[in-house]
Amino acid sequence: MAYKVMQNFIDVGFKLKEDIIKHQWNCKTTPFWTQKSKDYNFLLIMHEHLFVFEKS
Repeated sequence: MAYKVMQNFIDVGFKLKEDIIKHQWNCKTTPFWTQKSKDYNFLLIMHEHLFVFEKS
């Protein structure tokens, strides 16, 4: 999904300068969170992307 968002920005004229990847700390799968993610249909994320763009 992150790369689709990045591509949308590129398609409208932005230039990608940097892709910063932030690691999520304390993201552990425990029985509690495994069940919660199933009950509420969400994923535990391990990292996030911070895209830095330059406008042409």
